[in-house]
Amino acid sequence: MKIIDLLNQNKITLSCEIFPPKPDVSLDHIHAVIQGISTLCPDFISVTYGAGGSTSKRTLEIAQEVQEEHGIPALAHLTCVASSRIQIDHTLRTLQEHNIKNVLALRGDIPEGHTPTSPWDFQYAYQLIEEIKTHGDFCVGAACYPEGHVECPSKERDIDYLKQKVESGCDFLTSQMFFDNTVFYQFLYRTLAKGIRVPIVAGIMPVTNSSQIRRICQLSGTVLPARFKAIVERFADHPDAMQQAGIAYATEQIIDLIANGVNAIHLYTMNKPEIARKITENLSDILQA
Repeated sequence: MKIIDLLNQNKITLSCEIFPPKPDVSLDHIHAVIQGISTLCPDFISVTYGAGGSTSKRTLEIAQEVQEEHGIPALAHLTCVASSRIQIDHTLRTLQEHNIKNVLALRGDIPEGHTPTSPWDFQYAYQLIEEIKTHGDFCVGAACYPEGHVECPSKERDIDYLKQKVESGCDFLTSQMFFDNTVFYQFLYRTLAKGIRVPIVAGIMPVTNSSQIRRICQLSGTVLPARFKAIVERFADHPDAMQQAGIAYATEQIIDLIANGVNAIHLYTMNKPEIARKITENLSDILQA
């Protein structure tokens, strides 16, 4: 099933993300992760793509397992930077052969020593979206950044680039994690003002340890609201308490989003089915409302 069809049903959807292990690590653990998340019956499961395509084969294997063994639509991530058109075309044909219809089109991280304007076949995500759309009936998603992409000089410019993705054929958007819902609501207003009308899925990450949140903020530029900073400072040295507080905070974020008309929620699970389970249990009746 295409994800855009799910999102257009005007009902609450909850999806989850998992990431493949590194190529030299056994897949045994990830099978358990898939099983654990699948029992929660998410509307779809996205499978990430390692830097420089380092886990590309495993992304396909896991997406197949999600769809064929568990009957859940898989969203296969695909990055294009430093990849040739031949490599991208081969990956798309392979996805088609395995009936994987949903692709999240990403630029990917720039390899060290290069810039976005290096002479590759694809420099930007919108070019990958255009390429995917020439390969048949794919549903294509893309990323969006409520606080602006860290490499972009302004939020206004970032919205212009986002519109370019949509005009290139993007069917829906999934946001980077955020911890202040007001930031997300303001972002939605800015996209509407630019004429962006595709569904936008809100990305939520349950933060369960203090070192995790520091790393996230350093990489993504995500800003922590004072309320969440207080939680981290109070419980940083108490792992069980930090986990419980992180789950509660994420649950409250989701409840507020749904109450304000945001029906599509995506959980960045960090391959922890037990965390996703606790959140879905907290939302059991809300997701049916």
